[in-house]
Amino acid sequence: MTTPPPEPTSDAFRQAMGRFATGVAVMTAVVDGVDHAMTANAVTSVSLDPLLLLVCVEREARFHDAITASGTWGLSILRASSRGTADWLATRGRPLHGQLDRIPVHRGPGTAVALLDDALATIECQTVNTHPGGDHTIVVGQVLSVDIIDHPGDALLYYRGRFGTLK
Repeated sequence: MTTPPPEPTSDAFRQAMGRFATGVAVMTAVVDGVDHAMTANAVTSVSLDPLLLLVCVEREARFHDAITASGTWGLSILRASSRGTADWLATRGRPLHGQLDRIPVHRGPGTAVALLDDALATIECQTVNTHPGGDHTIVVGQVLSVDIIDHPGDALLYYRGRFGTLK
């Protein structure tokens, strides 16, 4: 007779998923003229027809209310050299107003959200659906625009609880 495996814990699950390297991006939205932003690595392409992208946002995060209220949002895929930006926009309790002041950005043509100038690529989306996902909300967006930046480079990755690169 086999022994059943131990009940999984959130700590064990977090450690296991930490072995799955992911890209790092910054999500942005505008609500009442105020920019909101957060670092994200729970990002997945969903469909090529129509073009759909999903992001998972913790319900307790300040950005959660912004993305659900705005209806449109941006995603900037970070370069390896953007570790400081990723750290800053992942800091809980940072000031809301002026949080993008030290990061060069431009406004997306379809949504007017802030998109990072130094990103490897930027994408603008309009929310088409949301789904409860435990302590997160799964936000599905239809892609409105894609801009692939001319200055290629290494992507910033998240692995085992730290930012890094493939090198």
